[in-house]
Amino acid sequence: MDEAIKYPEHMVFGLDIGTRSVVGTVGYLERKTFKVAAQCVRYHDTRAMIDGQIHDITKVGQVIYQVKSELERSLGRTLNEVCIAAAGRVLKTVTIKAEQVLEEERVVGQEDIYSLDMLGVEQAHAQLAEEETENIRFYCVGYTVIQYYMNDYVMNNLEGHKARKIGANVLATFLPEDVVDSLYAAVREAELQVASLTLEPIAAIQLAIPEQFRLLNIALVDIGAGTSDICITKDGSIVAYGMISLAGDELTECLAKQYLTDFDTAEKIKIATGKNKPIFYKDIMGLIHKLTSEEVLGVLKPVLDHMAESISDKIKELNGGKPVSAIFVIGGGGKINGFTALLADKVMIPRERVALRGEEVMGNVEFLIQDVKKDSLLVTPIGICLNFYNERNSFIFVYVNNERIKLYDNDKLTVMDAALQADISNSSLFPQRGKDLNFKVNGRPRVVRGKAGEGAVILLEKNEASLQTPIHQNDRIFIKESTVGPDAVYSVGKLPEYEGSISFVVNEKKVTCPKFAQVNGKLESGYYEIQENDDIQFLNYYTVEQVMQFLDIETEMLKIYVNNRLAELTDRVYENFSLRFEKLTGTYADLIEEE
Repeated sequence: MDEAIKYPEHMVFGLDIGTRSVVGTVGYLERKTFKVAAQCVRYHDTRAMIDGQIHDITKVGQVIYQVKSELERSLGRTLNEVCIAAAGRVLKTVTIKAEQVLEEERVVGQEDIYSLDMLGVEQAHAQLAEEETENIRFYCVGYTVIQYYMNDYVMNNLEGHKARKIGANVLATFLPEDVVDSLYAAVREAELQVASLTLEPIAAIQLAIPEQFRLLNIALVDIGAGTSDICITKDGSIVAYGMISLAGDELTECLAKQYLTDFDTAEKIKIATGKNKPIFYKDIMGLIHKLTSEEVLGVLKPVLDHMAESISDKIKELNGGKPVSAIFVIGGGGKINGFTALLADKVMIPRERVALRGEEVMGNVEFLIQDVKKDSLLVTPIGICLNFYNERNSFIFVYVNNERIKLYDNDKLTVMDAALQADISNSSLFPQRGKDLNFKVNGRPRVVRGKAGEGAVILLEKNEASLQTPIHQNDRIFIKESTVGPDAVYSVGKLPEYEGSISFVVNEKKVTCPKFAQVNGKLESGYYEIQENDDIQFLNYYTVEQVMQFLDIETEMLKIYVNNRLAELTDRVYENFSLRFEKLTGTYADLIEEE
């Protein structure tokens, strides 16, 4: 526990989940030196992984848990988050040019660059989806920008420049989601959360090929147990990724068949070839045998030749049909004696231009633990840790409704930012009104608004939150989208113009009548439910016929006078007009009194 006190509060836990082993590295970056505080290697007891793909999630999770527990004991602290890398099995790459026209010429900032990069990744994903005939969902495990453009001119770094138009050639790499999901599931089995995910060659190149070397046309080949991952650099950028499913396990399987041993014994024979000592082993019949390294390498020669040929062909394919200038080899599968020379011959470049990368690339790596050999096996695990630092100041990952979202970290991120990045629209976050009702009253437009629905329900780690709640790395956000309220409903009787009445003098008696509305040329009462685009006119008169209908008096055999003038049934009777009626044989004033 005393040892742990000297370490900084935040340390990076990187995990290289390989076909044969799981390598855990914990360390921290101090100035430009990465300091390794603890390291642990555990081998799979069974073939739980084959060719870089997890076949038994539980068993792989158990090995990860063993590595985690050993590191925790060594450090005296709990590890909760881990950085991982995926092998390039079933790798898909898409190169695309993305462009953005800014609203005005202005200084380009980090957020603009991130937005441009993400646009490239989205367009690459869309292109991949169109090209794929099978119903397979792909996950972006990494991307690199080959070249930036400012106002159509090539530019190494856009930040700080004034521009109206920016662009980028983006190389995006994708793996099927089931490959990524199995990695996450194994990590969860070990009670860990993923802090970052990248591709193994992207992680390895952090250490193996520094940026100043990437101007050269170099191939990095990471030969593990199950896969050989390849990336190509040129003109300062990573320009291609690839993978072949031939690696160290092919050599081990060849020895197991030749010498009639189990897989683990064959693996030990393979490793022993590098020691130039007699090799003793026991076959499945219980017989003990003695071999020399030369004999073993002779058995492996056809497989090594096939592997070198396949890697050479893939390098040339990724490099536009041409050999690269140099090749750096990392990973345990490339440590077999004579392999680098064989690969050089296949690619047709001088043998001195193909080399294992190990201790010589670890000048900025300091081991705070003893008895650690700096070799090519450690390049990828340490690269995974360094990759976290390259992304740390720019991105964080959160989950929105169980979907993993990558966000540019400006120290002001809220639930709203995550929701928008997850393509949840504004209308789904805020209460939505029902449909408005539009109509006219006396020639003027009138609108009655629909009623508001319920706002979105937001939970952050099972606690109630709002759109303004700050978020952090690996937060889990659940959003139940807002609802739409009822459509607007309104009747004529609710309109202010409907209030009041109109009075007439009928046969010297005052009669008060309610107002009527004329809707689309037809008279309607106050109970009429207004429809979209209705044209409503409020009348300040009754016709003679309407007055008589209101009084429930038959108009046959009557003479009717308005303001003492003989009237027709269609004549208008306004406020305080007098109306008088009589039978054709005389005047019957008592008729009105009966009413």
